[in-house]
Amino acid sequence: MTDRVYPSSKPATNGAAAAGAAGANPSFPATKAQLYNATRPAYRPRPPPRHRRSCCCSCCLWTTLFILFLLLLAAIAGAVLWVLYRPHRPSFSVSSLQISQLNLTSSSQLTTKFNLTLTARNPNKKIIFFYDPVAVSVYSDGVDLGDGSLPGFTHGKKNTTTLRTTVQTTSQSVDSTTATALRSDLKNKSNLPLKIRLDTKVRVKVGGLKTKKVKVRIVCGGIKAAVPTGKAAAKATTADAKCKVDLRIKIWKWTF
Repeated sequence: MTDRVYPSSKPATNGAAAAGAAGANPSFPATKAQLYNATRPAYRPRPPPRHRRSCCCSCCLWTTLFILFLLLLAAIAGAVLWVLYRPHRPSFSVSSLQISQLNLTSSSQLTTKFNLTLTARNPNKKIIFFYDPVAVSVYSDGVDLGDGSLPGFTHGKKNTTTLRTTVQTTSQSVDSTTATALRSDLKNKSNLPLKIRLDTKVRVKVGGLKTKKVKVRIVCGGIKAAVPTGKAAAKATTADAKCKVDLRIKIWKWTF
């Protein structure tokens, strides 16, 4: 007899075979997920490194701390300087002012002569002032009434110095506007307002240290003058006179 071989399973039907074939060989065109692999994480650019920014911040921080440290040292040194030397500005006062001549002609020619005495005081115990020659001017409501000078001098410690000079002008031409204003002031023969201005340079010695020369201006106001009559000199009233010293002296980095 002939042996028969029976298959272990039934042959796949046409539909199943078609499905299997479709699974093994996907249809085209493929989807975007199949092309780009949707399961792969999206690309994200890396942030730039922050090393430069952190370096700049550190540099600014250390610079600020260094400046604060220098300011602290300056404050300490200034306090030590103040305790050791007690620096003060010199003071000036008008001791007397005599008007020997004050005449304005009809042709606007001005002739004046003033005899001025000033007192300069140095209140410092450890500071010396060295003055260059001093330029002196007398004014009345902005009108220059005369010019003079003082020789240079040394202002020692706790010293009081008396300064005398003559301020004058001869036949100085005055413009019409200035002449009109001055004639109006001269009508009040006992109340002519005057100002005295001194300009010079000064060097300061503090202990063993000498500063550079600095400009100084002294302005004295509050002076009332009488217009002289005849040959007798008129004396100005200086009881209310006050002098302002515009002096800015730098010692290292400190100004007083």
